[in-house]
Amino acid sequence: MFDDRYTLAYKLYPYERSADQDKDTPVRHPVVVMGGGPIGIATALDLGLQGIPVVVLDDHEGVGMGSRAICFAKRCLEIADRYGCGEPMLDKGVVWNVGKVFHKDDQVFEFNLLPEEGHKYPAFINLQQPYFESFQIERLRELQAQGAPIEIRGKNRIDNVTVKEDHVVLEISTPDGPYTMEADWLVGCDGASSPLREMLGYDFTGKVFQDSFLIADIKMKGDVDFPTERWFWFEPSHGEGASMLLHRQPDDVWRVDFQIGWDVDRKEEMKEENIRRRLDAFLKGVEYDMVWSSIYTFQCKRMDSFRQGRVFFAGDAAHQVSPFGARGANSGMQDVDNLGWKLGMVIEGKAPESLLDTYNTERVHGADENILNSTRSTDFITPKSAMSTLLRDSVLALSEHYEFARPMVNSGRLSVPCTYDGSALNSADALDGPARTRPGSPCPDVPLGDGYLLSKLGNEFILLTIDTDAPDEIEESGITVRRLALSTHDDPSLLLKERYLGDCPAGVYLIRPDQHVAARRPNFDENQIRAAIRRATGKE
Repeated sequence: MFDDRYTLAYKLYPYERSADQDKDTPVRHPVVVMGGGPIGIATALDLGLQGIPVVVLDDHEGVGMGSRAICFAKRCLEIADRYGCGEPMLDKGVVWNVGKVFHKDDQVFEFNLLPEEGHKYPAFINLQQPYFESFQIERLRELQAQGAPIEIRGKNRIDNVTVKEDHVVLEISTPDGPYTMEADWLVGCDGASSPLREMLGYDFTGKVFQDSFLIADIKMKGDVDFPTERWFWFEPSHGEGASMLLHRQPDDVWRVDFQIGWDVDRKEEMKEENIRRRLDAFLKGVEYDMVWSSIYTFQCKRMDSFRQGRVFFAGDAAHQVSPFGARGANSGMQDVDNLGWKLGMVIEGKAPESLLDTYNTERVHGADENILNSTRSTDFITPKSAMSTLLRDSVLALSEHYEFARPMVNSGRLSVPCTYDGSALNSADALDGPARTRPGSPCPDVPLGDGYLLSKLGNEFILLTIDTDAPDEIEESGITVRRLALSTHDDPSLLLKERYLGDCPAGVYLIRPDQHVAARRPNFDENQIRAAIRRATGKE
């Protein structure tokens, strides 16, 4: 029997009987993805673009109701753009770069998350998760029509997993009954409660914060003078919550978060009349319609390892962080960005299996960075002692008048891309260039007249040369690296020089398929670049 865990917003992949269900012996697939949410579909897009056959199994037939994740960061959108679905997300989303912080009725300061020019994507867009997922599915269907080996099966629930030395056995339930299939590799993208994690007996380590937050999505009627910015209140004067957050979403929907405390009756708080009581106290006479509501708890925890033999975990299945800071879906997309190219190279025999261990080391580093920042945000938003409260309130009071105090105000350190400092895939930095493009860093975008740099990098290893020469193509250990030749003389914005050269006259960058820097040098040295390619693919 199938008991749906949630109501669908869009039925995008209705159940169809697959050929696997009529086979006498289980069919083996190169990659199976468990979970059809944004992280699972991103995994399918990444592998499908490489020509790697992938099957997505989901126990539902589409996208669930409710806005859920709404803040998608610049790096997440750049990854989506690499998959071919970033632009419709940007077109539909509400763009914002500015945030304001209030203490009671007073604005204490504001910030701009992307004050510099020359990027295709903004610091953030607000976009309801069902839209984000729908654009991913649209792109998946486009790739299928072009012959990409991607399959998605709705109403295919994985009930049991057996991990063997060289494959995984999956027992699956469908409306037509059970069947068994096999996978060389299994990627668990099945969310925070992860049935896969439970089946295999793995757990989280970390912290659950004793506080509750109420989300209300509403449509306001009439003229509304709230701008398209992130507004956060500490101790709002109307008293309906210890803190509060306001965001605008597409379709004239507004997200309101109330901090309501730990010892609350959740069932009582979720009654519409009680949600309206809080909203009415804040909105003071503005009429509105309720769209969606939920209650959540801050959690900062992760698995000890994101790779377990033939099984990988990504997104909320691998790690959880508090929503303030928008680090959930954004970090999950960086998981896929990291895992996809590595898994593809191993499957194609271009890299040793040990390369897959770096998915764990690099993304655990990213998860720990997110957990650290989310924990600090949570401690500031919800102080747990009188002394902590006094410190927090003193910082807020000072920040209204003194700039030195403003960096200490923490209403949610917003998601930024992870730099893999110390990764075994990095070569030693040989260019005295800008710190933001050191080995391990994600490449910052640059306008190039007819487009943007990241769009030209694509999904492969690239040798980026700036004002210096190199071969148009290098083949090393079965990997072909294409050259992208640029010149600062063709860059009136001077941003290419600023972001990639600094005071250096020239530079050569080896860039990974996930658009992170693997190595950089002042000029082309064939032996050094070949060694860097081997190192970046786990061969040194």
